[in-house]
Amino acid sequence: MTIAKIIEISSSSDHGIEDAVQSGLKRCAETVKNIQGAWVNEIKVVTGPDGGVTEWRVNMRVTFIVA
Repeated sequence: MTIAKIIEISSSSDHGIEDAVQSGLKRCAETVKNIQGAWVNEIKVVTGPDGGVTEWRVNMRVTFIVA
């Protein structure tokens, strides 16, 4: 029998969505083992006064095997 657990994490980057996802998963993997995948369920941006994107933020649900 396999048991999986899901946690939700947030990550940000000023380089883009992909970088926010990769850096968030890399940091998560420092303490969480057996990561199987992630679902990006929310994307946000921070903008400057001119409307340009200054930071990308993602919320992810990360799935990992516990047993």
